[in-house]
Amino acid sequence: MKQLTSFIKKEFQHIFRDTWTMMILLVLPIVMMILFGYAVTTEIKNTNFAVLDYSKDNYTSGIVNKLRSSEYFIFTDNFATYKQAEDAFKTGKVGIVIVFEENFYENFLHTGTASVQILADGSDPNTAKTLVNYASSIISLYLHDKNPNPNAVQLLPDIKFLYNPQLKGAYNAVPGVIGMIIMLICAMMTAVSIVREKEKGTMEVLLVSPMRPIFVIIAKLLPYFTISIVNVFNIFIISHFIMGVPIAGNLFWIIVLCLLYIVVSLGIGLLISSVTSTQVIALLISGMVLMLPAVYMSGMMFPIENMPLILRVISNVIPARWFVSAIRKIMIMGVDVQYVAKEIFILTAMIFVLIAASLKKFKIRLE
Repeated sequence: MKQLTSFIKKEFQHIFRDTWTMMILLVLPIVMMILFGYAVTTEIKNTNFAVLDYSKDNYTSGIVNKLRSSEYFIFTDNFATYKQAEDAFKTGKVGIVIVFEENFYENFLHTGTASVQILADGSDPNTAKTLVNYASSIISLYLHDKNPNPNAVQLLPDIKFLYNPQLKGAYNAVPGVIGMIIMLICAMMTAVSIVREKEKGTMEVLLVSPMRPIFVIIAKLLPYFTISIVNVFNIFIISHFIMGVPIAGNLFWIIVLCLLYIVVSLGIGLLISSVTSTQVIALLISGMVLMLPAVYMSGMMFPIENMPLILRVISNVIPARWFVSAIRKIMIMGVDVQYVAKEIFILTAMIFVLIAASLKKFKIRLE
């Protein structure tokens, strides 16, 4: 019994000495619980909406106030033209726009029928359908409450899904798949590959060779850079020619965006390899730091607006968030590069920060 106690004590000491093991055992379950509890939800809340009101009567004002008071929508602006609404969709300022026809109130009183146009961003079909259902239900309830004969009230929504009128799921999935594959190949596999060299003791041998250390690192990263480019082109070919997903925007800027994201992912992989010493830890850190946030906090599957403030703030440092947003705008929505300037700037800044930090840390670790 004494021997068993000694072995158990020794095992606890091994665990407590290893910081990364402690973090994986104690922090990872907390992170997963927060992500699955708050980020993973099919309910959509806090979506920005705007109004294009040609009637400007008491009923349209009442409907807007009803939408504003719900937990699903946040009012942003009153538009005067369809052009303003289109620009708002391109910049991501709104998720839905309500358009009221002229003489809305008079038409409703005389016919009992309300004609409302609802514009939604169809590049994310699941979100778009949910938002349209929310808005239609709220408008319908308001009209029934205000009408003395609610059974005679009929709402005729004219629903228009921009950029993806057929609501094909592939339009939303492909940008996310590109982000996941690049992250998987560049970051995770790069980190594991370099750490494997450390475990075998061959990385130090390479670094003391006549070749400069920076060229050794570039030689390790370049194959994954090349493979990622091939994978991106394969995805574009399959998605466009087999799945029917359009490439509506400028192909040059799509390629530039993918190259930026590849370099960011390589920087992350290099940084992970610089702070880990075993492949197992590198894999676990990659899963905790990259894969979980990339899936659940990038906006690829679940709207960021639904998440608590702290998770929305954390999502700002996740490269996949900015890449998925930008590639969806250019590839699916076909917007000009000016509408993704913010995303491009952030990804470029991440490149300098990650590469500088990872190279500095990498040299320190191997000296």
